[in-house]
Amino acid sequence: MRIRFVIGLFALLAVGLIGYRASRYMLETAAPQLELRGVVAGGAYAGMVQGMIVGAHPYKVARLSVWLDGAPLVDGYKVNRSVFEYPIEIPSRETLVDGEHLLKVVAVSGAYGHKSQELEIPFFVDNVPLEAAFTVSEPVYKVFQGKTLHVQLQSNKPLKEISVEALGGVYQAVQEGSGNYVYEAFIPVKSDEHPSEYPFVVTVVDRVGGRLQLTGKLQVVPFPFKQQTISLNAEKLKEEAAAGRSEREFEDEMVRIAKQSSLKKLWKGMFYVPCDMKSITTAFGTVRTTQYKGRYRHDAIDLISAPKSVVWASQDGVVALKDRFVHGGNAVVIDHGCGVVSIYFHLDSFADIAVGQSIKKGNPVGTLGKTGYATGYHLHWEMRVNNIPVDPLEWTQVSF
Repeated sequence: MRIRFVIGLFALLAVGLIGYRASRYMLETAAPQLELRGVVAGGAYAGMVQGMIVGAHPYKVARLSVWLDGAPLVDGYKVNRSVFEYPIEIPSRETLVDGEHLLKVVAVSGAYGHKSQELEIPFFVDNVPLEAAFTVSEPVYKVFQGKTLHVQLQSNKPLKEISVEALGGVYQAVQEGSGNYVYEAFIPVKSDEHPSEYPFVVTVVDRVGGRLQLTGKLQVVPFPFKQQTISLNAEKLKEEAAAGRSEREFEDEMVRIAKQSSLKKLWKGMFYVPCDMKSITTAFGTVRTTQYKGRYRHDAIDLISAPKSVVWASQDGVVALKDRFVHGGNAVVIDHGCGVVSIYFHLDSFADIAVGQSIKKGNPVGTLGKTGYATGYHLHWEMRVNNIPVDPLEWTQVSF
């Protein structure tokens, strides 16, 4: 009797287990979970490319297949487990050419319907030793105070990062064009930078972490800046103080814009003078004296044109700021990428533009006015690189 009971109990358990497995087979119809660890989409690798395929399914994963550039690497491997790991190793030096490749992973469920999960991971192989050099034979650059140093270098392959440490700042380089491996950086020289010779260092990093450094010299040459004294109407100063945001707020905005500047070069060629210029009343770097601000450098240029005539964008970019400020009046700031911005002050009115929209070289930004701290109709045109003012006229004469 006891034996029969035990046999019956086991039979009942067996039937229950079969029924449970059958129900899971029919009901667990989701696709498997699938992950590839160690190989990142868009990543670059040298030597052995190693990864771990990790998968799971409530019922079980039946099969696993892996393709490399369309050719089978693993063909229908039988997993038959609810959780699994499968290592992948690809000796890239022996089997792959440098450049982009595609790894495709497919896991098939063992449940009813046999749903599959698929991953496609593009990656790059880079086994070429890193080489880079300046485009000039002797990297000794002479630059006037207030001008822009343009550093270019050539590499033998695509790079992940290039940074230039110069004059106490760090500046990122960008690729000059999509069809070459020439990279360029724009280094602002302050108008009051002490004339002397300064070393600078370029750090080059490739996509697999290879690193090298190049060194150069920068000779800052003194520039004969002019001097100027102007008088502002006290009543106008009071009116403007009530009409716009403070100069401190403007500078805070400029810090933000510099940090958020596009990492891409948005312009091509030389910049335009942004109005039909009749004359320049204040040259860049002029040492100015006023009764409200004392003695300071005017790190912009003041342009004379017909009152309320059109003012246009000096180059392609994105409108980064459009607002009224105490000192600058109606103001527009355009981000040209790579930390390069142009600033337009004292506008009489704004054009139909909005912050965040793209703007083309020559498109209107407003009309020439005398809002803000202005003694008459003129355009205050300013350019900054990483929030350091530089002579804008240089950018109309040199194709950076």
